[in-house]
Amino acid sequence: MYKTKLFSLALLLSFLSLSALAQQLGSIKGLITTSNGKPAAYITVGLKGKGIGSTTDEKGNFTLHRIKPGTYTIVASAVGIKPSEQNVTINAGENKTINFSLVETDQVLEDVTIAGKNNRYKISLPSASLRLNEPLLEAPQNIQTVSDQVIKDQQIISMSDGLIRNVSGAVRVEHWGDMYTNITMRGSQIQAMRNGFNVVSSFWGPLTEDMSFVDHVEFVKGPAGFMLGNGDPSGMYNVVTKKPTGFNRGEVSLTVGSYDLYRTTVDFDHKLTADGKLLFRLNAAVQNKGSFRPYEQNDRYSFAPVISYQITNKTKLTAEYTLQNAKMTEVGSYYIFSPIGYAAYPRELTMTQPGIPATRINDHSLFLNLQHNFSDTWKLTAQAAYFKYLQNGYSSWPSAVNENSTVIRNVAIWDAESSMKLAQLFINGQAKTFGINHRILAGFDGGKKNYMADWGQVHDLDLPTSPFDLNNPNYGFPTNGYPSFDRETSLQQRAINAGGLMSSKYLSGYVQDELGFFENKVRLTLAGRYTYVSQAAWGGEPDKAKKVTPRVGLSVSIDKNTAVYAVYDEAFTPQSGLIRGGGKVEPITGTNNEIGIKKDWFDGKWNTTLSAYRILKQNELTADPTNTPGQNFNVVLGEKRSQGIEFDLRGKITDGLTLIANYAYTDSKVTEVTPGVTGINVGDVIPGFAKHVSNAWLTYTLQKGALKGSGISAGFTYLADRATDTWSIGLQKLPNYFKLDGGLFYERPKFKITGNAFNILNKYLFTGSYYEWLKAYYYQAEAPRNYRVTVAYKF
Repeated sequence: MYKTKLFSLALLLSFLSLSALAQQLGSIKGLITTSNGKPAAYITVGLKGKGIGSTTDEKGNFTLHRIKPGTYTIVASAVGIKPSEQNVTINAGENKTINFSLVETDQVLEDVTIAGKNNRYKISLPSASLRLNEPLLEAPQNIQTVSDQVIKDQQIISMSDGLIRNVSGAVRVEHWGDMYTNITMRGSQIQAMRNGFNVVSSFWGPLTEDMSFVDHVEFVKGPAGFMLGNGDPSGMYNVVTKKPTGFNRGEVSLTVGSYDLYRTTVDFDHKLTADGKLLFRLNAAVQNKGSFRPYEQNDRYSFAPVISYQITNKTKLTAEYTLQNAKMTEVGSYYIFSPIGYAAYPRELTMTQPGIPATRINDHSLFLNLQHNFSDTWKLTAQAAYFKYLQNGYSSWPSAVNENSTVIRNVAIWDAESSMKLAQLFINGQAKTFGINHRILAGFDGGKKNYMADWGQVHDLDLPTSPFDLNNPNYGFPTNGYPSFDRETSLQQRAINAGGLMSSKYLSGYVQDELGFFENKVRLTLAGRYTYVSQAAWGGEPDKAKKVTPRVGLSVSIDKNTAVYAVYDEAFTPQSGLIRGGGKVEPITGTNNEIGIKKDWFDGKWNTTLSAYRILKQNELTADPTNTPGQNFNVVLGEKRSQGIEFDLRGKITDGLTLIANYAYTDSKVTEVTPGVTGINVGDVIPGFAKHVSNAWLTYTLQKGALKGSGISAGFTYLADRATDTWSIGLQKLPNYFKLDGGLFYERPKFKITGNAFNILNKYLFTGSYYEWLKAYYYQAEAPRNYRVTVAYKF
């Protein structure tokens, strides 16, 4: 009650005319093109003599924020081209559009584009799907973006292919190969989003996204549930897919690499009508990929057409379909089980059995997005999504691990199907009352998710009298033969028999007002959210919960390039599971507190973010440490505390030199244990994270001479004091982890050649844990030194 009164009082005081003399600021946005209509990327745009500037993106767009009323000269310039100027008058609160058409030749501007890509590591604005109508510098939240240029330079081909090195504190302690991404940050697994929708349909999904249709990925740290629906208060990642740009262009690439990697992608972007109202974009990829382990494959193709139609000057409709098809080795083939410790056998060793049919996955998604601009300051967004996931496959895990390094290999069926129907409606707007600026966000989101799976049929490949020998593996016909599973019975009935039914329904409404004082230098965010959720797992009865949670944030601009922020959020995350002996499953509750400082350096060329946080969570379910094979019981942990600091740096340090660097310290421990719970104690480290995580990626591009456009890059990942993924800590700790990568590239206006080497030091890298019921360690090795070469051509 006290918190509610305090929140209401803060909301009332915010509307008082404390800054009645404050002026409402305006903005300038626009498009810069060449004389023949092509976008002019990486052009510097600024107000002459005022120190306010920005850079156009690859589509030629720019935005200048927080401009006082007055008359200015706006200048578009770049090294090697003649500046272009226009005079502009801004009234109080006005948002003006100014477009430029440069007279320089395409060749000159393409050279500028090559140089400008050095600064594509830093993105200053969030995607529309994050619903934030402000620059990232002003948001009271730690948000880090992995840009499309980073993805290309590092030759990242899927969400689980090293992308997280570009964000502080993100790790994958437990891997599911390239099937699911499962990222841990701030002591918990974070939620997976796509275009603003929560796309987690079960404990494992979604299928990791192929990078061919991904534009960029946003990592929202800390209390993120308010922005995009239900999710863990540790944060989320939002995959933003490619959309039509309004320009006729395309790109095709070919990648070859170690272990039979052959991959082709196509990006085709085109205007279907001369007036540019009907636009189309198609991204597609085909991949054959082997492994350093024998008998392992990861073959895929994806197909992602997008069409948009400008219905009126104020209304736009976008429709997007994505198909991902995967043919891969059964889940679990990546692991080795050892009675004597981690990394006890050659990293090329596999326990999989040739002849087991590949797991096949078809992942369909459809997005519809309608945007209507009531004015320059008010916009309505309505969007819906439908997902259909179909899996026909297997998983492998041992039935027994013997002290003499022999195992009984076991294969289980894993057929699964899921569907998700999701909808969102929200409005963004700006207003002014009593001299106070308002950035308003209000809306609702709802959804229905169903998942069913048959994992109840199992078969031992080996007999106790002739087990599989890890020291002398025999991949001939298995001594107990191959499995013959029932697929005649409907999947729904098989899922009921196996306890493989999961479902959730949710509905939430929210309102947020960011109040700007003193020419918007001080920004107070007040928000509230109502959430109702009904969830069921493992075929059990649904658990229902509802609650109103407040959110308060404060962001203060010390100067035009520096902002400090603080945010408070109450955690409310409904959950489902089975408790041994019965018992009601309560939602996760708790508090989130975070403070930080953000700064743009040298006219916004590079940015740093430093944050500190503390998250308390009560009632969280975790796997029962006493589970035996086939059991999915949970225990209520009690309370856990995650706290730490994070630092991120990204952008252009000097001409030709770009850097991404980050560090995170994470301390996540049990602070209270629910009475009756055994195997977990106060002070125990929470599984699934590394206490120290640091990464860097440095790129240098030659700016002159015959080799102009050539460059070199190098990066590393270092994890120290790694926690395992289960409560059974076992007899060994995971060793520290260090991986060094690097490469060379050469770029001209129409093509680019990129070559990278990964794990240059050829270290035996792995992650794993200990299973008490097997009395065995299990681990998954990473590839030894390997290579990739990509040739990309633009048309």
